[in-house]
Amino acid sequence: MCLLADNIAKLSIFAQILEKMFSSAIRSFLLQKQYPFFHPKAVFFDMDGVLFDSMKFHASSWVKAMNAVNIPFTKYEAYMNEGRTGHSTIDDVYHRLLGRGASEEEKRKIYSLKSAYFEACGPTPKMAYAQELLDKIKTKGYDIFLVTGSGQPTLINSLQEHFPGVFQKEKMVTAFDVKHGKPAPEPYLKALQKSGVCPWEVVVIENAPLGVEASVAAGLFTIAVNTGPLEPEVLAKNGANVVLDSMEQLFREWEPFEDSWK
Repeated sequence: MCLLADNIAKLSIFAQILEKMFSSAIRSFLLQKQYPFFHPKAVFFDMDGVLFDSMKFHASSWVKAMNAVNIPFTKYEAYMNEGRTGHSTIDDVYHRLLGRGASEEEKRKIYSLKSAYFEACGPTPKMAYAQELLDKIKTKGYDIFLVTGSGQPTLINSLQEHFPGVFQKEKMVTAFDVKHGKPAPEPYLKALQKSGVCPWEVVVIENAPLGVEASVAAGLFTIAVNTGPLEPEVLAKNGANVVLDSMEQLFREWEPFEDSWK
């Protein structure tokens, strides 16, 4: 009995610490943005690295596609560029290495190669605890949106299969819906417009530095889940209000997060 009471006390203290961490992040956010309050009604989810454990496949596919046309590229670079549209990623690499933008034919060829390599990787698993978190958030009545830089049809089309009843087409923003993808704020601003809520009524769940940058530029509170190999400081430097280790941690700490603003 004493051991049980001790464990309960420790959990209570841990929950209080978490609540203080979230409260501090929210206070800083409100002070910086000069918003009247923070009371989320909608949650915007990135897809790759958040809902699907797909970034390892994307990274290896990008490396193979770039190397096939004699462009040096690493998996780490793929993670750093995550969130961009495919053509934007290719353009960025060409500007950096060759001092020019890629032609439309070059972009088409490389992205076709990348897509083929990705499809050859086989089925993409769900991210651990993504389903549990979505179930919890849906049960609590939040409006759920998808905001992704992906143009990979197999993943986008499989959302209903993997997460039935969660994502509706009219509540999605993909690479096909924007002119300027992440790190530009356009994807998140479009989702904000679709949702009909105010910026202080949204929480964004991201894992990519450029996705975090886009969300922050749109004026939204951003929780980064570090599901890849990047240093947590990279996500914080790009403006994440809170950086967590995994989707499991976010799932387990959702209630302390809610308690910090309710």
